[in-house]
Amino acid sequence: MNDSSWGAPPQAGYWGPSDQGPVQGAAPAGPAYDAHNAQQTRPMPIVPDVPAHGGDQDDDRGAARTGGPLFRDETPRTPPHQDPSSPVPSHQSQNPQEPMSSAAQPAPAPQKKSAGRDLGAAIGVGVGLGAVIVASLFVVKAAFVGVITVAVVVGLWELTSRLAEQKGIKAPLVPLAVGGAAMVIAGYVRGAEGAWVAMALTALAVLVWRMTEPPEGYLKDVTAGVFAAFYIPFLATFVAMMLTADDGARRVLTFLLLAVVSDTGAYAVGWRFGKHKLAPRISPGKTREGLLGALAFAMVAGALCMQFLIDDGTWWQGLIIGLAVAASATLGDLGESMIKRDLGIKDMGTLLPGHGGIMDRLDSLLPTAPVVWLLLVLFVGS
Repeated sequence: MNDSSWGAPPQAGYWGPSDQGPVQGAAPAGPAYDAHNAQQTRPMPIVPDVPAHGGDQDDDRGAARTGGPLFRDETPRTPPHQDPSSPVPSHQSQNPQEPMSSAAQPAPAPQKKSAGRDLGAAIGVGVGLGAVIVASLFVVKAAFVGVITVAVVVGLWELTSRLAEQKGIKAPLVPLAVGGAAMVIAGYVRGAEGAWVAMALTALAVLVWRMTEPPEGYLKDVTAGVFAAFYIPFLATFVAMMLTADDGARRVLTFLLLAVVSDTGAYAVGWRFGKHKLAPRISPGKTREGLLGALAFAMVAGALCMQFLIDDGTWWQGLIIGLAVAASATLGDLGESMIKRDLGIKDMGTLLPGHGGIMDRLDSLLPTAPVVWLLLVLFVGS
């Protein structure tokens, strides 16, 4: 090697014998100029000594690292208690924009449990619905029959709409709505016999109504229609039949109170103490602890209601009714959750803020109605 090539003063911008950098194998780069010429030259940036083709580095992106502190006033990040002038270990990233390792990242702050819904809106809507129900129940019984009928028709509309949107199933709404309203009224006027007759006529109307459209999908449409007729208006008819007794208003109030208390107990206990899932594939939010809360709350409420609200009722009968209500309400809730999972939706509707749709409130009430009606008939008569 010619000694003059390294000993002669270089011109500005010149670095070594060529523009490609120092020759491999040469001595470490030092001042390429004499001390007496230091005032006439500009200091070049210090380029990290990086192997040309990866080496032991943690990446294989080549010798040049554009993210390093090579230009202007960029400064490297140095860990605490480390001299910035000390060399950076080869295993440590020299790029300040690279993410920190998982061990160096701060642990996320623990999150508080969330109720999952707008509790303010849910409570407000619940209080409003309760006021309407109580007012119609104790003022004029026929007015409460009208409330049941409206809830049934809206529930049928929600269910048939979701079936059409998510599955392409066209259950005929018109015969279902007319037959559902007739079913509730027939149950109030003629009892169980009238409800069964109205149910049969509604199913027949669904079959005939669907014949006006092409035959493709006929079987699934009428099957869904008959299911909807049984699931919503027929089960709701038992509430109307409860109302026909001398203490009918108090029987219906007991039925509603037990269903609400059961749901509240399951929610409160499950939210606070729930750890073991009840049916994770159907409803991941429900826990066994919540079910125990529903049973305890409903049994206490049942004993109080049967002792003080129902004529000739006793507290032990209330324990049995409360136990049955907690079980049927939970099964009803799981049943609608199964339907919603099959449809791929979270709520049946958006009519009630904080609750979802009408069907999201009727899910536990509908299967509970025949259970309470039957037990009250067995314990205190019709």
